[in-house]
Amino acid sequence: MRSRLADMFYKNAAEMPDKQAIWCDKETVTYGELAKLVSRYSNLLLENKVAYGDHIAIPMNNSIESAALFFSAADLGICLVPLNPTLPFSSIKAAMIAGDMKHLIARKSFFSECEKYGGIDVKGAAICLDGEYKGTIPFDNIHDMSDERPENENITGNESLILTMTSGSTGNPKPIDISQNNKYERAMAHIRVYDIVKEDRILAATPLYHSLAERLVILPLILGATSILLPRFTPAIWLECVREQQVTFTIAVSAQLAQILELLKQSDASGIDSFRAIVSSSALLEEKTKLELIEKLNCEFHEMYGTSETSTITNICFQKDAGKHKSVGRAFDEAKIRIFRDDDTDCNYNEIGEIACKSSLTCKGYYKQDTMMEAATHDGYFHTGDLGYLDEDGYLYFTGRKKEIIITGAINVYPHDIDIVVGNMPEVEECAAFSYPDARLGEVVALAVVPKEDTELKVRTIKTYCARKLADFQQPHKIYIVDSLPKNTMGKLQRMDILNYIRKMGFEA
Repeated sequence: MRSRLADMFYKNAAEMPDKQAIWCDKETVTYGELAKLVSRYSNLLLENKVAYGDHIAIPMNNSIESAALFFSAADLGICLVPLNPTLPFSSIKAAMIAGDMKHLIARKSFFSECEKYGGIDVKGAAICLDGEYKGTIPFDNIHDMSDERPENENITGNESLILTMTSGSTGNPKPIDISQNNKYERAMAHIRVYDIVKEDRILAATPLYHSLAERLVILPLILGATSILLPRFTPAIWLECVREQQVTFTIAVSAQLAQILELLKQSDASGIDSFRAIVSSSALLEEKTKLELIEKLNCEFHEMYGTSETSTITNICFQKDAGKHKSVGRAFDEAKIRIFRDDDTDCNYNEIGEIACKSSLTCKGYYKQDTMMEAATHDGYFHTGDLGYLDEDGYLYFTGRKKEIIITGAINVYPHDIDIVVGNMPEVEECAAFSYPDARLGEVVALAVVPKEDTELKVRTIKTYCARKLADFQQPHKIYIVDSLPKNTMGKLQRMDILNYIRKMGFEA
């Protein structure tokens, strides 16, 4: 059996070799040209003893070559371990060990940085993408390879295709094991839900070491559409790309959309009219922001909820689901949702509990950490660690992370509720409530606030506002005015890091 993903891609290349497959950083490649690159990449790997079932670590950059590697890996039955190259060396090394890395594909800067810490033991091939580096194989050798697709009869589709690391820069890595069949089923579900067609021009604007960008590159190339791959994100670069490339569909990180909205609201901003649909993901958008985006973008505007383990669980189109703007939607056909109390009994409608999901799109598990996946799964339902509730119509509402609950005086306080209220202050750019240790109550509510630029905002003003707008148990005992909040590379708030962040900035210990 040949690779399902690669078969679909090569079929598209044979049927429409001259169609644009990828645009990235002002470079384009047709399906025919990309097919040759994929084949040469596969042959380069085989030439250097990369074998079926091997794992390749790659500090992913957004490039045409990176996109080609996904299909070479699928065609050879090998597994990619995409890494964030900006992580500390210790975290990169831990991720490589957790992912059973045998080979490494990276740039000179990465190899050089690793050398400062004693290097990384690579048992197999080490390939340098941009020139020559001691002890590595130059990627330029690809030009000497055959552009004929290599034969491989071992593929079943159940092989691990990608290990996605979830832990960031601290803690032990949790490699989410995603098979080729799983990637295919996830792609096909999104094609169905969002009515994606060959004529679409699909934008990926997040780093390829995140599953979102991987989906937005693999999906168009198995469908026969065009992938628009942004090498780096700023709101201005995103808007310029959308206008120039006439993008019709994207799944975007909510933090990115909020930044893009600020540009679109400027008096001299020109609109964008190429989009058919946009999906917001990764974190909840405030209702006001959603409504403004719907007005400015002039297309179908969706929001989704999901996890890396389960893929997308819900979807909502706000133009079609009137009155549900605070919801993250209803379950995909592939998924079922339950809300559990702490004693594992089912919550009633509109009762907050832990969101759990049973889905055919769920990953294989955590690589070599079966007990961790088993501990998170009960009766076939994966417990997400997120809190929310279902209404009588089956719409899901997200209220925060379970571990982020602030328990003060035995009362549960949901920080997201406080964020929404304080975020409505006209002087506030963004804010986040978080837990602060307290000798008497165990913990109390604290608040970090980023004022809008050129705005004077005092702690006393915030306290007065909170006293009027929040319940007694929600009142922040400590308020910090800061320049920014800790976020990950996707722009997602890292609420659990705020306390250390505050202390590092020199506030009270």
